[in-house]
Amino acid sequence: MAKKEKKTFLWQDRKRGLFGLPWSFTRYQLDEERLYITTGFLNVTEDEIRLYRVTDVTLKRSLRQRILGLGTIHCDSSDVTMQNFDIKNIRHPKEVKDMFSKLVDASRLRNRVYTSESVASQPHHGEGHEPPPPPPEIDRTDDNGNGIPDVFEE
Repeated sequence: MAKKEKKTFLWQDRKRGLFGLPWSFTRYQLDEERLYITTGFLNVTEDEIRLYRVTDVTLKRSLRQRILGLGTIHCDSSDVTMQNFDIKNIRHPKEVKDMFSKLVDASRLRNRVYTSESVASQPHHGEGHEPPPPPPEIDRTDDNGNGIPDVFEE
């Protein structure tokens, strides 16, 4: 029997509750292609969304969240089962949102998914034209240990 490879994620966190502590059974994990949302303790639901299906990303921060250094990322998508969803009460919300947006854009390019508003600005890839090159591999170095690869931090 072959050993199952452990999947590495670019970012992962738990939904945080009272006082910003991770006392929750909701876990978020993000790789270059998908966002995974796992909820529950006895009855567990695992949901995933392919990043190229995300159409809009918004950061929301209440006063309480700002005081605790948390935030909620609201996402709209073209996915049938998860059209609107939230990544709730996470640490470093601005950095995570920026990273998430860049990964969504890269995934849309890799999968050649364009929205109607950006079709006009995309070059035509007919005869004699090459498609754009794939985005480079992501450097996963995290020197400051905050769980976000340094390439996504300003």
